Amino acid sequence: MSKKDDHAGERILRHWREEVPDDRLAHLIRDAARILAKSMQIRLNEYSVSFGHWAFLRVLWVTEGLTQRELSEQVGLMEPTTFTALKSMESQGLIERRHQDGNRKKVHIYLTEKGRALKHELIPIAEELNEVAVRGLTEEERKIMHRGLLAVIENLVAAGAVS
Repeated sequence: MSKKDDHAGERILRHWREEVPDDRLAHLIRDAARILAKSMQIRLNEYSVSFGHWAFLRVLWVTEGLTQRELSEQVGLMEPTTFTALKSMESQGLIERRHQDGNRKKVHIYLTEKGRALKHELIPIAEELNEVAVRGLTEEERKIMHRGLLAVIENLVAAGAVS
């Protein structure tokens, strides 16, 4: 991590501990997610994988052959953003696009061997980062946090925040 990142992290900690310890939960979640994403990106850099590509790889490791639209929906991004990311992933040799059953309109996305092989490298890195993130929390605290964040998502979906 660079000195600039160290300073940014210290500023965020000071903000939450000293300046606004009771600020809105949404801001705390955003800052935690941002630091987690930055931490993961640093680890992914060793494999020349961007954090944006990480989301697509995670979905494709579970379900290959999705259309670009289905993949966009699962990752939660707009199709033009997905198109750009997939183009880059294809040029890196991580995925390939195929037409199926003579349908020239729908493009299905498949991992290459290189893309598949990354799963065995990157999943342990993500698991290790998750362990670092919850270090010092008891198992019960981890479960409470998980239930609490899931409830936040459920409540926002029920309120129509996400279609």
